[in-house]
Amino acid sequence: MTRVSNTPVTRRRRKKILKKAKGYFGSKHKLFKTAKEQLLHSWSYAYRDRKQRKRNFRRLWITRLGNACAERKDLNLNYSRFIRLIKLAQIKLNRKQLSEMAIHRPQHFDALLTKIQNPW
Repeated sequence: MTRVSNTPVTRRRRKKILKKAKGYFGSKHKLFKTAKEQLLHSWSYAYRDRKQRKRNFRRLWITRLGNACAERKDLNLNYSRFIRLIKLAQIKLNRKQLSEMAIHRPQHFDALLTKIQNPW
């Protein structure tokens, strides 16, 4: 019985991996084994960093809000008190929207601060 080679399928599989590794440095885009190894690492880093990006942005928004509250020294307000007052006033803005407001629309942010200080 003759030996069956699987060359076309193997070549397609390897070309697919090497095409995805295009642009990598050194042998990582030329050799199949190293390219496959690097792609597996790259995919795991990409998955991890998609999760971390969400955490990092939330940290950024919280920092911005804390700084915006600290700038208004006359109100004696910190981040945690600010968030508590926002919740008590039943204002449905998230941290991203609040931080954007604090940076780009400071007059609206000041109005919001006065509203939550005096809810009645």
